[in-house]
Amino acid sequence: MRLAFLGTPDFAVAALARLVEAGHEIACVYSQPPAPRGRGQTLKPSPVHAFAEAHGLPVRTPASMRDPAEVAAFQALDLDAACVVAYGQILPAAVLDAPRLGSFNLHGSLLPRWRGAAPIQRAVMAGDPVTGVQVMRMTEGLDEGPVLATATTRIGPLDTAGDVHDRLARLGADLLAESLPKIEIGELQAVPQAEAGVTYAKKIRPKEARIDWSKPAAAVDGQIRGLSPFPGAWFTAQTEKGPVRVKVLACRREDGEGAPGEVLDEDLLVACGEGAVRLMRLQREGRGPQESDVFLRGFPLPAGTRLA
Repeated sequence: MRLAFLGTPDFAVAALARLVEAGHEIACVYSQPPAPRGRGQTLKPSPVHAFAEAHGLPVRTPASMRDPAEVAAFQALDLDAACVVAYGQILPAAVLDAPRLGSFNLHGSLLPRWRGAAPIQRAVMAGDPVTGVQVMRMTEGLDEGPVLATATTRIGPLDTAGDVHDRLARLGADLLAESLPKIEIGELQAVPQAEAGVTYAKKIRPKEARIDWSKPAAAVDGQIRGLSPFPGAWFTAQTEKGPVRVKVLACRREDGEGAPGEVLDEDLLVACGEGAVRLMRLQREGRGPQESDVFLRGFPLPAGTRLA
């Protein structure tokens, strides 16, 4: 099939790679414009943009797909279908309807739960036991289109958003590649989303990353795992030189009781408002991630320490 692919982050790269592997003709790849990254804030292409260039695929990075010139260029591609995976822009009807078969989105949740920008992180933060990926026919509404295909995965008690992200990227890549030929021959039935159970996965805000130890252990555990590896839930520990920010990248819920934020043993079991969490992987400012035993050798947090 002759396709356009619209995507931006790492999550979308697996799907594009799978479509290339399957032998589809990628007429054009669309991605968000290069953005400043790193300490030097130099402009760098998105992961999808970089993959496309490395594989000789034509790339466009318009600031807006509502620009009439961009709409006309897209319509001129003479596409069978458009595949959209975490692109980052709302597409107008003139773009969605241009391909012969239509436009299809691969979304990282079980719709209508977690429509929007951060479905994987929100699912882990909320303690959802199961999530998945779905292929849907796109409409102008935010993730409101009818669903054509689904693949699911369980969220384990130690899974981070990064773990789930990687599994869903692989599942989604296969699901999209398997769905396209079935869509072309009319084998898949588009099922409207349920009207009940709609939730929105809002973009993660910086203020959500600070750990509030007064919350129940279930909430703290979900926050830590849901924000790992990025942006990373964090606390501060007092030292002789002042407070030091520490990210927590892995944890486990356990029984324990004490003042919220109190370290309860020598292996970083920390009391919450109800229950406790054991901190298993941590990262100090300016350092790399470390397992808790290695971390404690260089930054002791003995029982009785209060974390803020």
